[in-house]
Parts: sequence; structure tokens; C-alpha cells
Amino acid sequence: MTQTTKTATISRKTNETDIHVNLALDQYQAQSIEVNTGVGFLDHMLHALAKHSRWSLTLTCKGDLHIDDHHTAEDCAIALGYAFKQALGPPTGIKRFGYAYAPLDEALSRAVVDVSGRPHAVVELGLKREKIGDLSCEMIPHVIESFATSAGLTVHVDVIRGFNDHHRAESAFKALAVALREAISPSGAPNDVPSTKGTLTA
Repeated sequence: MTQTTKTATISRKTNETDIHVNLALDQYQAQSIEVNTGVGFLDHMLHALAKHSRWSLTLTCKGDLHIDDHHTAEDCAIALGYAFKQALGPPTGIKRFGYAYAPLDEALSRAVVDVSGRPHAVVELGLKREKIGDLSCEMIPHVIESFATSAGLTVHVDVIRGFNDHHRAESAFKALAVALREAISPSGAPNDVPSTKGTLTA
């Protein structure tokens, strides 16, 4: 069976950030991932998200980091969500729901995803530090929330256990990645809309 690569290119420029995203939701080709946001731990989380979702991703951002990390982190997540939604296209022929558990040493996270067309996020990471690297811990769940909102996803992410905040955050992004990979995987019925309403656009 021939697989079609689903791709999107997004450019988003404001007075606060200038972002360019190229995304391919192709789980059958070699990956290429390059993320440069100017915030090292954000790069690390977005790289993990792409790697374990089996995406190819190029994301660059020039942001107002002289102020703080908020605009960069939020706007990168928004742009990536828009790219995901555009690349996926009409949500037909996919499983729609995905869930995953991902450990990282002592940390364990669970993620549940619904490609619902109804944006909602519940993110409970239980982070205790002020920052991990140069990324504020308060921004880490906000990145997931912003991505879910612009992608039109319902997302629940919980860290179940763990004491190292780096491990807790990374396991959460890995769990989200695997759940996304499952949710958009083929259902075997290419034109099927996985909803009793007959639509997943609203």
C-alpha cells in the first residue's frame, strides 16, 4: 500500500516571535528533526515529541527572550498545533483515540488523545522546580495546552510518579507523542469519519 506523506508549512510572525515550521506526519519514512527555539529545554521537549510521534520536523523561532521565555514557548506550541492540524487534513480513516504510558527512569506518565475537533487540555505534571534549564516549569504544561488548542485536540496528560522534574516532563512529552502516533494511525477504512455525528470538525 502506498503511503501518502501529510505535510504542512507554517510561518507565524508577530511583534514577539518569528516562527517557521515544516512538519511531516509520515510514520513510514526516515525522520529529520531540527528544532531551534533559543530555549534549550523547549528544543529538547519538542524534539522528543517529534521523535516519538514519528514526525519529521523543522522548527525555528526568533523570539523576545530578552523579556522571558513565555512568548517563545507559547507561540512555538501554537504554530506547531496549526501545522499538525493542517498536515493531518480531514480527520478521516484514523483511529481518532490514542493513549500511551511512557517511563523515564523513576518517572511514569500517561497521555490520552482524542482528535476531536474540540480543543481541551488537562495537564497535571506536578513539577516543583522554577525552571528546567532556561524554560520556566509553568510554561511546560502551557506548551501542551497551547498545542492542543491550536491543533483541535482533546488531551489529558498526567505524570503518575517520579521525583526528578526533568524526567517527569520528558516522560510526559514522550507519552503524548506515542498517544498522538496511535490516534492518527490508519483505521483501515480510508474514508470513514470516526464519529457518530459524521464530522470531527466542530
